[in-house]
Amino acid sequence: MPRMTAARAAVEILKREGVTDAFGVPGAAINPFYKALEQAGGIDHTLARHVEGASHMAEGYTRTKVGNIGVCIGTSGPAGTDMITGLYSATGDSIPILCITGQAPTAVIHKEDFQAVDIASIAKPVTKAATTVLEAAQVPGVFQQAFHLMRSGRPGPVLIDLPIDVQLTEIEFDIETYEPLPVYKPSATRAQIAKALTLLTGSERPLIVAGGGVINADASDLLVEFAELTGTPVVPTLMGWGTIPDDHDLNAGMVGIQTSHRYGNETFLASDFVLGIGNRWANRHTGALDVYTEGRTFVHVDIEPTQIGKIFAPDYGIASDAKDALKLFVEVAKELKAEGRLPDRTEWIASVLERKGTLHRRTHFDNVPLKPQRVYEEMNRAFGADTRYVTTIGLSQIAGAQMLHVYRPRHWINCGQAGPLGWTIPAALGVAKADPDTTVVALSGDYDFQFMLEELAVGAQHKIPYVHVLVNNAYLGLIRQAQRNLDINFQVNLEFENINSPELGVYGVDHVKVVEGLGCKAIRVTEPDQLLPAFEEAKKLAAEYRVPVVVEAVLERITNISMGVRIDKVNEWEELATEPGHAPTEIKPLVDKAV
Repeated sequence: MPRMTAARAAVEILKREGVTDAFGVPGAAINPFYKALEQAGGIDHTLARHVEGASHMAEGYTRTKVGNIGVCIGTSGPAGTDMITGLYSATGDSIPILCITGQAPTAVIHKEDFQAVDIASIAKPVTKAATTVLEAAQVPGVFQQAFHLMRSGRPGPVLIDLPIDVQLTEIEFDIETYEPLPVYKPSATRAQIAKALTLLTGSERPLIVAGGGVINADASDLLVEFAELTGTPVVPTLMGWGTIPDDHDLNAGMVGIQTSHRYGNETFLASDFVLGIGNRWANRHTGALDVYTEGRTFVHVDIEPTQIGKIFAPDYGIASDAKDALKLFVEVAKELKAEGRLPDRTEWIASVLERKGTLHRRTHFDNVPLKPQRVYEEMNRAFGADTRYVTTIGLSQIAGAQMLHVYRPRHWINCGQAGPLGWTIPAALGVAKADPDTTVVALSGDYDFQFMLEELAVGAQHKIPYVHVLVNNAYLGLIRQAQRNLDINFQVNLEFENINSPELGVYGVDHVKVVEGLGCKAIRVTEPDQLLPAFEEAKKLAAEYRVPVVVEAVLERITNISMGVRIDKVNEWEELATEPGHAPTEIKPLVDKAV
């Protein structure tokens, strides 16, 4: 039987499970694993500047392509605790990533040895499994089980903690006969699908709510086919954005109290039946539940049985992988169509399209300093349908989701449930690493950008180009807007006069200097007509220098972005679009009635 260190066995298993890339920061307690990485070859390692950054890179990497599992590696103690935010983020959005940490020798873990912490206990609430391996012979089985768990049922992250003596111990292990464990996923039955379709066909104004589970299952094509067969408009959630192209006639727009379209909310309020697939009824989507649920019949399909009924009780629930369910939905719908038993939805679809072509928010403003809406309008012009957008949270993300356009699954890569500031830069690097041939555009407010901006040096070192749109108002804009309800404006302003860059006025941090100091390129924009040329120049610079390129748009200090607590009472702070020139890059622009 072949003999090798447990660390080498672990690396060989990673390769057999399809891992080609890893992100991390070495340290004394994980160095044997790094030695095995070097000796084995076949896994490209990207050196992060912060271990939390490595975990977010792994997230971005996983989210980009079907089948990807991002791997992040760190040493003992604070490396593991730094990765907890990444694990929480991955758990919240059902993203499989594998965190590998070093640990003090088994004999002294309990003796408060240097950087010895019970990371498995700390990580358990935010992982599918977290294990400190105390016997070297268990390493192959623990890694095999980790991949099985990450892929089975509702996907999610796993942490494996390896004491240094365990890594160094030789074991007998035959990698040539290693096989991944079969993946388990619940599947709907034909009877369940038939019942759900009976409820759908018996309604007058049905909708499909498509969540991130559809994207995780690689089932977007099936979803569109099913929607077209039955004539059912689709509401993508924030995590499901891209399941159906924005310009498809059956895309009804997003619904919610923050990342929503006016036409999406109005169409939802007009509906009488909702089929949710792979979604979790997140509160930013539903708003007040009494408004959301009143007068509607709900069917909920989700891979996690305990998710059904967690937020509210649907009229009917089905525990199933989204792809397996949609295969049956398509099959049964085809039979019903052949029998002439599918209702005509022409009127309902026409009403959806009428709202989509009229209920718009204004984006075209010529103000200086810039209004953020104009930034997204010009992004629509500059970046094509193949663009992968990456963002996390804040007014920039909320406004971007209201005004940008997405046409393909995995082209809106957003940390949804956790929303940690600082996520965007490392996640964008992970996305660009996973797909170097597609334009990657990140979107941040100034505070998100400042949280982990050191990771830009990773892009410079490893030649990972992407474009980062930074909207800067020197404010914690979302928190400031939320504080209005408490009649305060406290500890949310970031302005100061930078003694080294007086030309900035009160905007404080000179992002251009910082970005250039980290080995990247940067462009500052202060007037609306400069935006489109700056985006075009950024694309050229990224291609030429193979580094991240930041376009900083200097905004007006205070902008209130549309949001509320109920989907029927979203506050529209800005002037709405009332003529074609107000929102020229909308999917269905307003028609000039005078023509």
